[in-house]
Amino acid sequence: MTSIKEVAKAANVSVSVVSKALNDYPDIKPETKERILQIAEEMNYSPNLAGRNLSSKKQMNIGLISSAVFNSSEKDTNAYQVIKGIYRGVEDNNHELSVFLIDSKKQKQKSYAQFCRERNIGGAILQGLRMDDPYFKELVDTNIPCVYIDHITDEKSENIGSISIDNYAAGIEMTDHLLERGHREIVVIGGVEETFVNAKRLEGARESFRKHGIPLPEESIIHANFDEDQAYREATELLKKRQPTAFLCFSDLMAYGIMKAVKEAGLTIPEDVSVIGFDDLPFSAITNPPLTTINQNFFDIGNEAAQLLVKVMEKKQSSQHVMVNHELVERGSVRDIHKR
Repeated sequence: MTSIKEVAKAANVSVSVVSKALNDYPDIKPETKERILQIAEEMNYSPNLAGRNLSSKKQMNIGLISSAVFNSSEKDTNAYQVIKGIYRGVEDNNHELSVFLIDSKKQKQKSYAQFCRERNIGGAILQGLRMDDPYFKELVDTNIPCVYIDHITDEKSENIGSISIDNYAAGIEMTDHLLERGHREIVVIGGVEETFVNAKRLEGARESFRKHGIPLPEESIIHANFDEDQAYREATELLKKRQPTAFLCFSDLMAYGIMKAVKEAGLTIPEDVSVIGFDDLPFSAITNPPLTTINQNFFDIGNEAAQLLVKVMEKKQSSQHVMVNHELVERGSVRDIHKR
């Protein structure tokens, strides 16, 4: 393998001049740079990316630290779409991507800051991490530029940005959809109670009930941790006691569990019980009946996260939260009670 020293010798220049030419520094004559690049190509020289990052004025390596892949169901493609979007955004900005996949349920002694330092990472995208994770806090304290996905922090820093849809507005919209169709006996199936997205969706649902002048009893709110099986078990037990007109679910996965429980109880969707989900997973278009849900474009979320991080890294944009559009997708799982 050709070394940078051999390229420098062939071009009759110093190693530092070759490095400047390869990294497109402005303080080198265009004709000199062109000659060095041509020689490097003829000698099949491939620069060491890690070394180039260490010596360049700006770090070109972006890190993705994610627990979403291990924590999701095989039906849940959200994390993969986000990663595809991140990869596209990183590529479009001529950066490199290093991926650190973790299992938050088994998370022990894995320092994210160390991961970033070892790979000379200039900025990190954080997906699916618990905000009370001490290694997360350690990373933030290093002042490495970070962009959170689906979390807005109260911490004020020019090195921190975030990306999500407007979960509060989406919570209002999906609840309005049920209330405006005559539903009053609604059970809310929330996700992980401590997460930002769950809190905002629930806040939106409460606001929708409030503006319609309808109470939302606490006993009608069940947290099923974004888990299909847990939602199924919770609904199975609830349906033995009472029959709501609708289940409002903060994820499609939980909606699938609800639909299974409703059918096993001998009830029909949407004639007896309506169900609305959140995420618009690919399976949601082919459930029986197809699921009404909130669509969020996970590819765009990943792409916007990468674009924002590069701007923060290059000091072109300070701390900011970017909202990605969402859409209510009406299918066949919600009945209008007014139309009998």
